[in-house]
Amino acid sequence: MAAVVACLATGTVVADGSTGRHGLRIESLSGPARYVSGGAARVRVVVPKSVPLDAASVRVDGVDVTDDFVPDDQVPHALEGVLRGLPVGASTVTATADRRARASLRLVNHPVAGPMFSGQQQPDFFCSTPAHLAGFDLAGPFLDDDCSLDTRVGHYYRTTANTWQPYDATAPRPSDMSTTPSGTDFVIRWERGTINRFVYSIAVLDPGVTGPANLPHWNRKLIYYFGGGVAVGHYQGSNNQSESRYVHGLAQGYAIAWSTGTKTSTHYNLVLGGETAMMVKSRFVTEYGDPVYTVGLGGSGGGIQQYVYGQNHHGLLDGAIPQYSYPDMVTQTIHVGDCELLERWMDQKVLADPTSKWRQWTNRTLLEGLSTSDTVANPYAQLTPWLATPGSSECINGWRGLSPLALNPKYGTAPGITPEQQAAVEWTHWNDAVNVYGRDPQTGYARSTWDNVGVQYGLKALVDGNITPAEFLDLNADAGGWKQPEDAVQEGCPFVTQACPSDVDVWSVRNVNPPGPDGVRPRTEGDVEAMRAAYRSGLVFDGKIDIPVIDWRHYLDAELDMHNARQSFASRQRMLDAKGHAANQVVWFTDARPAAAFEQTPMALAVMDEWLTNLRDHPARGVVGNKPAAAVDSCFATDGTLRYRGKDAWRGILDRGPAGPCTQRFPIHGTSRTVAGAPFDGQHYKCALQPVGKAIARGVYGSWRPIRAERTRLEQIFPTGVCDYRRPDVGRPR
Repeated sequence: MAAVVACLATGTVVADGSTGRHGLRIESLSGPARYVSGGAARVRVVVPKSVPLDAASVRVDGVDVTDDFVPDDQVPHALEGVLRGLPVGASTVTATADRRARASLRLVNHPVAGPMFSGQQQPDFFCSTPAHLAGFDLAGPFLDDDCSLDTRVGHYYRTTANTWQPYDATAPRPSDMSTTPSGTDFVIRWERGTINRFVYSIAVLDPGVTGPANLPHWNRKLIYYFGGGVAVGHYQGSNNQSESRYVHGLAQGYAIAWSTGTKTSTHYNLVLGGETAMMVKSRFVTEYGDPVYTVGLGGSGGGIQQYVYGQNHHGLLDGAIPQYSYPDMVTQTIHVGDCELLERWMDQKVLADPTSKWRQWTNRTLLEGLSTSDTVANPYAQLTPWLATPGSSECINGWRGLSPLALNPKYGTAPGITPEQQAAVEWTHWNDAVNVYGRDPQTGYARSTWDNVGVQYGLKALVDGNITPAEFLDLNADAGGWKQPEDAVQEGCPFVTQACPSDVDVWSVRNVNPPGPDGVRPRTEGDVEAMRAAYRSGLVFDGKIDIPVIDWRHYLDAELDMHNARQSFASRQRMLDAKGHAANQVVWFTDARPAAAFEQTPMALAVMDEWLTNLRDHPARGVVGNKPAAAVDSCFATDGTLRYRGKDAWRGILDRGPAGPCTQRFPIHGTSRTVAGAPFDGQHYKCALQPVGKAIARGVYGSWRPIRAERTRLEQIFPTGVCDYRRPDVGRPR
C-alpha cells in the first residue's frame, strides 16, 4: 500500500506523478493519484524550460481547465492548480506544452465519506455526542448515516488567559488578545468538518482574516498531530484541543491538521487511520497549498501512527516526532495479554501464603519483565486487601483492563449508546480491523492473533535460580490462556462499575481457560492467517522507515507508566533488522523525577525543522547526511538541560558493550515474553515449537535437569512442545 514517491531536485516530496515526452510532467500534490478524495485535487505541471509557461494547456477528460492554473511558487517553470468537481472514479488529466510535449495522469476520486482502500466500513458506527461536538464548536445536525457534518470555518483568538475565543474582525481588537513570538495577533482560521466519517480540523494563523488563498503568516510547513489513547472503534470521536489547536506550533507559524480518525482513543484500525490521514492531508494541500514539509507529532498511539504510517505511506510524512511511542499497537498485545494471567497466579500465592516472595512487588519483574515498585501506590489496593504491602507493577498501573478491551467482544462501549446497542456489537480490536484479520468461518467472530502456546513463563527466572522448578511448573500449569471470543462473558468489577463492589475480578479470570482434569489450564492458539495479515497490511511496524525520526519521551518506568522506555529501542531493533541501520532515528529521554516538568517537544520540533530544511537544500546528502548536530541520541535532566549527547548514549541496550551514560541513568526493562526467552524486538506472535525432550537436551533450563516426574509434567503442560525462538516466528509471512 505504500505510495510511489519522487523527490525533486528542490527536495519537494511529490505524492505521485507521470512523466510524458520531452520532459513534460504532471504531478499529484494532494496525495497518490489513485487516492483522490472529495472531488478535488491539487496538481502541478512541470513544463520543459524550452517552452513558455503560457504555451502549456491542461485538460481533464477533454475539458480545458488551463485557466485554473498559475505559476508554481515552489518549483521553477511549473504550473499549479486545483481541479474541482471530479466525478467518483477515474479521470484523466492531460497536459500539452507544444506539438511534441504531452503527458497524462490518471486520477481516481473517492467519496469524501470514504472508504478508499480500508474496505467495508463498520456497520455499527455511532456519531459523536452533542457534548463531544461542542468541543469542536459544532452542533450538527448530522446530514446522513455516515455522521457527515457541514464544513464550518471560524476565526478564534488566543487570550492572555490561554483560552480560545471567537474573533470578530469587524469589532474592536479584544483587550485580552495575545500575540505570537513574532508580535503577530494570535488569530487562527479554524476549519472543521467530516472526512472518512470522522471529524477533522485544520488550524492556521490568519490575523488578517484573509482565507486559505492568502496566508502570509503561515510558514508553509504542516504539522499533522496524531492523537493517542486506546479504543476499539465504532465511534466518531471527540476533540483534543491541545492537539487540534496545538498552541506552540500555531504560534511558530505551522498549520495543524488533525482528525478524530487519527486518534487511537477513537479506534486502532491503522489501515483506516492511514487512509484518514491521507484524506485529511489531501484536503489541506488542495485548499491551502502544498507545504514545504509535513512533520508528524503526537504521543503514545500518536507516536505509533507515525511509525506505522511513515512505513506504509511514503510521502505522507517527511519527518516524525513520536512521543512516548511503541513500534505499533498490535504487537503490544502479545505481552500485555500475559499480565492478568501472571498477576492472578502471584496474587493466589500471596493469598495462600502471606510470606510468599510475590508479596514483595519488585520480585514480580522476575515473571513480568516490566517495571515494578515497592512504593508506587496500587490503584486496586482496596479490591485486593491481602496485598497489603505498598507497591505495584506496570502490569497493574499501566496495563490493567487492556486485555479485556482488546480481547473480550462483550466488554467495550461508546458514549451515548443504549444497553441494547452495546450488546449488539463485537467489541474487540480484531473486529475493529476485521477487514485485515478476517472472520473465523465456524464462529463468525473476527480472527485473533493472540497466542501463548509453548510460552514458558518465567524461564529466565528459573535459569537464574530466582524461582524453583516446582514454582516454574506450577506457574505454567496454572497460567492458562484466554477463552475464545464465542465463549467470553462480560467482565466484573472494576471493569464494569455496576458489578462493584461485590463481583471483584481484577484478573478477568472468568475469561481464562478453566483447568482440565490434569490441573493444566490450556493455552490460547492464535490464528496464523490473522498474524500474517497484520504484517501484510502494515499494522505491524517492521522497521522499513527512512524519514527523519526524533523519538522522545519522559522516562516513566519508575512511575510504572505504560509508556515504558524499552519501546524506543524495540523500534530501533526492528529498523536494524529491516535495513541494517537505524541512523535516521534519534532517541531522546528526559528525566521525570521528581516530576515530568519539562516539555522537550519544541526543541525536537526546532531540530526537526533544521533537519528537514537541510534535506530540502541538499537532497543528495540524504537523510543521514543532513542530520544537524543536535540530532543525536541524548538524555536530559528534569529541567530540560542536556545530560549527555553522543552515539554511545544508549550503548549496552542493543549491543554487548558497557552501559552508555544515558543507559546507566535510565535502565531498560523487559517483558513477560523476553523473560520467556523471546527476542528484544517483541514481535513474535507465535513461536516455532520444539519437543520438551529436545529443549532439555539443548540445556534450555540451565542447571535444572528434570527428573522423570518433572519431565512428564512439562509434557502435560506443553503437549505440543515449547518455544524455540532460534527459529522464525510462525506468524510472519513466508
